[in-house]
Order: sequence, then structure tokens, then C-alpha cells
Amino acid sequence: MRLLLISNSTNPGEGYLEYPKIYIRDFLGEKAKNAIFIPYAAVTFSYEEYEEKVNARFAEIGHHVTSIHRFINPVEAIENADAIVVGGGNTWQLVKILQEKGLMKVIRKKVKKETPYIGWSAGSNIACPTLRTTNDMPIVQPEKFKTLKLVPFQINPHYLDDSPANHAGETREARIQEFITINREITVVGLREGTMLLLEGKELVLMGNRKARIFKYGEEPLELSNEDDFSFLLN
Repeated sequence: MRLLLISNSTNPGEGYLEYPKIYIRDFLGEKAKNAIFIPYAAVTFSYEEYEEKVNARFAEIGHHVTSIHRFINPVEAIENADAIVVGGGNTWQLVKILQEKGLMKVIRKKVKKETPYIGWSAGSNIACPTLRTTNDMPIVQPEKFKTLKLVPFQINPHYLDDSPANHAGETREARIQEFITINREITVVGLREGTMLLLEGKELVLMGNRKARIFKYGEEPLELSNEDDFSFLLN
């Protein structure tokens, strides 16, 4: 499989998809592809607006996406795609719509046949076995929590080390520790902003200048950089 799983779309002070656009270009290659964009995580703006915003950045790297909502038959659109791009937003909304339209298994099957998959935020979260490590409020109720399971571990996008000022509640690490206490067999990758995971076949690496934090039940969290091999997470 070929996966590019991005923590966030935008760094402070930058434009939308500004920092990951070079990684996306290198991942997709120079030849323009028939890339299908899945905008279902959008809640407060339209799919047309989302498609336009993504295309404004993709045009700078010689690529273009077509939103899946423009197709009468979305299953057929996925089956004919040269690449699949899943945008961020609300993970619960994204999962609910994908399930309702019967697209989870279709996407999984297509990506397993080496169709490149790019996701950021919610789009990276659903590449995991379940959506349960999302940061999003459950504004809707999907049929089930299971997602694409393209990788065997969980991602927590936008991972933060500290709590916001004047917040005395649980840290992100505390929440993840709760998750692995209940789900002891599942590893969680805290993916900090400005970073992404790249899977090429059986090789998994971190891209970006910040470290990822790896959580496994009964072990001290690991801090790994872009110089480390993350392929052990695939076992």
C-alpha cells in the first residue's frame, strides 16, 4: 500500500495545505492523476467550497481533485480513481457518511490494490482500525466505530503535549493512556502538527521536523523522529 497520513492541514501563519503540499507532490508524482476527493468531514461549509480550497493548493503542485459528491455513482468513482484524498474536519461525520454510502469497504479494497491514499486530520484517523482516537466531538452517531484499518495502529492527529492555559482537565496523553488501558493490544501514535506518516509497501517513516510519541500499554511512551524506522508498528 501507499499511504500519506498527515496530522493537520495548516500550520499557524500559513495557508491551507501550505506545509504538506511538497510532500503531497512527491507522493503523487509529476504525472497528473484522476484523484477523488472525499469532503464528507466538512460541517460548516459546503463540499463545493472544500473542493475549491483543496484544488487551489493542488494546482500549485500540478494536480487536481474532483469531489466525490459530483458523481452519481460514488462507488464507481472510487473504483476508477488513480488516487484517493480524504480531507479533515469532523471524523464522526466523515465516518457516518462513508458508512451510509457503503464506501468503507470499497476504499479499503482499492487502497489495498496500491491506489495512493492521502488523508489529513480526520482523513488520517480513518486509516486506522477505529475512529476512537479522534479529538472531535461526536456531533453525529455512525453505525459503528470501525474504519478502514489500512494500518494496525491508531493515530491521534494534532497531538499536543500540554493542556491549554487555565485548563485543569486531562492532557492528551492522559486520554490516550485511558484508551490503551482499555485497548491493551493497540498502539497509538501521537502525531504532532507539521508531521505525517508515509507508508510505502512495508516501510513506514515519519516526515517533518517534530517527533511522534508512541503509546503502548505497560511501556513508557517512545519519542521517535524522522530518522527512526516506524515499520515495527505494522506488525
